[in-house]
Amino acid sequence: MLHVLRDYAFVGDGERGALVGPHGDFAWMCFPSWESEPVFSGLLGGTGTYVVCPVAERRVWGGYYEEHGLVWRSRWVVPDGLVECHEALARPADRERAVVLRRLRGVKGPVRIRVRFGIGDDRELRREGGAWLGKADGVHFRWTGVPENATGWPLAFELELAEGETRDLVLELSTRPIEGRPEEPDRLWRRTRDDWQARIPDCSDTLAPRDARLAYAVLTGLTSSQGGMAAAATTSLPEHLAGTRNYDYRYAWIRDQCLAGHAVATHGGRLDLLDAATGFVADRLLEDGARLKPAYTVAGGPIPKEREAGLPGYPGSRAVFGNRVTQQFQLDAFGEALLLFSAAARHDHVDARIADAAARAVRAIGERWHEDDYGIWETELRQWTHSRLVCVAGLRRAAALLATDRERADWEDLADHIQAETAKAALDAEGYWRRAPDDERVDAALLLPALRGAYPVDAEHATATYEKIRQDLEQEGFVYRYRLGDRPLGEEEGAFTLCGFLLSLADLQQNERERALGRFERARSACGTTGLFAEEYDVHQRQVRGNLPQAFVHGLFLETAARLAAQ
Repeated sequence: MLHVLRDYAFVGDGERGALVGPHGDFAWMCFPSWESEPVFSGLLGGTGTYVVCPVAERRVWGGYYEEHGLVWRSRWVVPDGLVECHEALARPADRERAVVLRRLRGVKGPVRIRVRFGIGDDRELRREGGAWLGKADGVHFRWTGVPENATGWPLAFELELAEGETRDLVLELSTRPIEGRPEEPDRLWRRTRDDWQARIPDCSDTLAPRDARLAYAVLTGLTSSQGGMAAAATTSLPEHLAGTRNYDYRYAWIRDQCLAGHAVATHGGRLDLLDAATGFVADRLLEDGARLKPAYTVAGGPIPKEREAGLPGYPGSRAVFGNRVTQQFQLDAFGEALLLFSAAARHDHVDARIADAAARAVRAIGERWHEDDYGIWETELRQWTHSRLVCVAGLRRAAALLATDRERADWEDLADHIQAETAKAALDAEGYWRRAPDDERVDAALLLPALRGAYPVDAEHATATYEKIRQDLEQEGFVYRYRLGDRPLGEEEGAFTLCGFLLSLADLQQNERERALGRFERARSACGTTGLFAEEYDVHQRQVRGNLPQAFVHGLFLETAARLAAQ
């Protein structure tokens, strides 16, 4: 039941999330947390199934998100009917318990529906109080709304849904035995929708309100109550078919969290996600200081080393759990943290703890800016230009918004020194910033320092870098990270969705508003059928690639939509 990635919807409650396919299949969901073992893993060829779908083989699928939040409505048209299934994970969330809500609604009918559910092989199963209860692979579950005559394992049954009829299926997953009476579905749905309504701003002040609301919802659905935001809900979805770059993104990257928090601060609607980001990043800096890791679990713990997942994998990929990023040093994380804290300061959302964390980030930059690091794309140890210049931007913003009178001159002097030394080594004879002193290629990430105020936008090197990126890294309006040798763009990897929004912001900064609008719409077209953005976009095949939904892409989409509307 595999599909192209663009056809999957995402529902999440902050503590975990699920991908839902066009055949009503829960293709991927981990429990109890993002980095846990999957309970549904059909996306990567594993076990565990939860399918709700019309029996008719001749059916046409569609769907859409409700106005506020991650409530997805699957729709199927069959020869003589139409049926919807409303999908959500109940909110507010419990870290030890997930509630999967599925509400079938007959729009035109009758329509016959097939339902299947099962997780794990080692199971206990019993019927009690009108529900099926059990335990499989250490996960306790209760499934209500299911008839007594459901059979087999996975449990399966069929029902006929009349026009106007509603049928609720409520699946509870828990780390503990489930006790007490199940809640009424109406109450669960009402509380979930009310929670989303309270958290997602209207976004009518952006260029694309509906998609901006979805971006807020995705970021919210990926953010744990402990502050950490999963970079994506999935692992090992290939950036390039039959490629080897398959990674586990179910963790909280410092950089990604900062980019998302900065986007929310730029829009200025609801600042819950900004507060979550600043709190999480500040805690990591206060704990680890100059030894800050690039990523953590959403609870702030260490990421396990990469290992084989023991699953067949999505076709064209190797399935892995864990990530070797925890062994890396990424200098730009300190600069991004300062930019995040400065954005919070503009909204007066900084306390003594965050101010202390900012000071530690500055000290870390002073100690380590000259070291080789793995950079924003985590490729190899080098003197990456972007890493240093983002630190320059962070230092300048922090000096203006966070520093004490005694600190300000020192922070500005450090920024001047790093920029001057980086220019000696990495400013090309043609006037643009090189990726590294020994790498004459340009990199789309080098748009960020100018966007964040490292230097004036009309500086010759800023303009030259912008023009070089447009010349070397654009294809049919889509933007790549950098060139891979002399090979044509798109041969080894897709266009990087994030970079399209970065170049749109750079167009706007260069007073090319019409170009910025066109590029925004082009980058926006790289979303899937469900409106979600993945990491990359295959320009030739018009397919999304990589893990999804990708948090920092939704963040940059939100920022770009807000800035374009404001200017």
